[in-house]
Amino acid sequence: MRKILVIGAGKSTAVLIKYFQDKSITENLFITIGDISVENAKNLANDHPNTKAILLDVFDQTSRQNAIQDADIVVSMLPARFHIEVAKDCLTFNKCMVTASYVSKEMQELDTEVREKGLIFMNEIGVDPGIDHMSAMQVIDRIRNQGGKIILFESFTGGLVAPESDTNLWNYKFTWNPRNVVVAGQGGAAEFLQEGTYKYIPYHKLFRRTEFLEVEGYGRFEAYANRNSLKYQSIYGLEDILTLYRGTIRRVGFSRAWNTFVQLGMTADDYTIMNSEHMSYRDFTNSFLAYSPSDSVELKLRHYLKIDQDDIMWDKLLELDLFNPNKKIGIPNATPAQGLQKILMDKWTLDDGDKDMIVMYHKFGYEFNGQQKQIDATMVSTGEDQTYTAMARTVGLPVAMATLRILNKQISLTGVQIPIHEEVYAPILKELEEYGIIFKEKERDYLGYNPDGVKG
Repeated sequence: MRKILVIGAGKSTAVLIKYFQDKSITENLFITIGDISVENAKNLANDHPNTKAILLDVFDQTSRQNAIQDADIVVSMLPARFHIEVAKDCLTFNKCMVTASYVSKEMQELDTEVREKGLIFMNEIGVDPGIDHMSAMQVIDRIRNQGGKIILFESFTGGLVAPESDTNLWNYKFTWNPRNVVVAGQGGAAEFLQEGTYKYIPYHKLFRRTEFLEVEGYGRFEAYANRNSLKYQSIYGLEDILTLYRGTIRRVGFSRAWNTFVQLGMTADDYTIMNSEHMSYRDFTNSFLAYSPSDSVELKLRHYLKIDQDDIMWDKLLELDLFNPNKKIGIPNATPAQGLQKILMDKWTLDDGDKDMIVMYHKFGYEFNGQQKQIDATMVSTGEDQTYTAMARTVGLPVAMATLRILNKQISLTGVQIPIHEEVYAPILKELEEYGIIFKEKERDYLGYNPDGVKG
């Protein structure tokens, strides 16, 4: 049998494993799931006859190399920073590799060696990055092949709670790594192109510069800018483009409310708080406000942020229990971001029976035969339950499909790659449609990039 090694048994791996198991007979596959928690691996194996679970600590060189050497292809579902250890072993033992993560500098530096050995290390083949690359390049290539010129590309993705499970005033719950949500946008200004002009949004302004989106059947959303949209100019071959913008989708009102945490300093992650382990939520909130011998924490916060008592923003803050004197942060030497994450996880963790939702929205502006046109493409995927989530589906399926196509020698590329070539994206997008991951396109007159109603 052909052996697939999957390293990492996290949340996004369930759908990936099921895909391999469902095809294990027809494709002659045997799946090994390696994880530092054998129990997690066994739960995913689910007693399937063509699957086994093993203990695999990525920092234990012997167990890691033994497992990789025994495989025909390796899928790394580890946190991104650990892929490089797996990648080096894959080079040593001549194994192809697949990950859903962004290509790191260290991974890119292996490109020449990977090519020389005739291998492929496919990265960025999850949802974002992944499905966004493939669905974007399919339309971009189609427009180019018809003789059109791309003048605008905007792309937005959001991991959200499904409407039927939307039960709080923020219209949001954690569907992926909570830490990534808390520290989103930090580390530099958001950079993008707007009508030929380079634009920058510093972190402290990021959540007040949003764009509105309408998705048929799901209503209105907003999006804030991702950190660096400009790198996609070369990746997608859009050197002459006028507008290039990528953003993260939330429900309308989320960004304005989230901005309160940014302005307070609660999202900072570069220093620790004294006595955080024993600090109440109320004390934590108060630590970011000026001292007053008479005013309450609530009053100080409202005055500082200029929030009226009848403002929905105030209701959102109250809903989070920010002023609770009894609940404790419980984390030694916590950064503000870690303290905030603890508070949010009390309220934003998915309940049993909750479903998540992935929303993706692309805009393509182009010129053709002297006319300017626009294509809007949208995709919405809703999860089944806590195991087979929309996030797990949209990350796991593309990874699995790419792995099988590499194993079957249906992808001829070598080197460190991402899925921007037609031989990769065309069959995978077609197969994804069988699982309900479908883009709906609408063509309209070109609208341009104009979220603020102002040119320039």
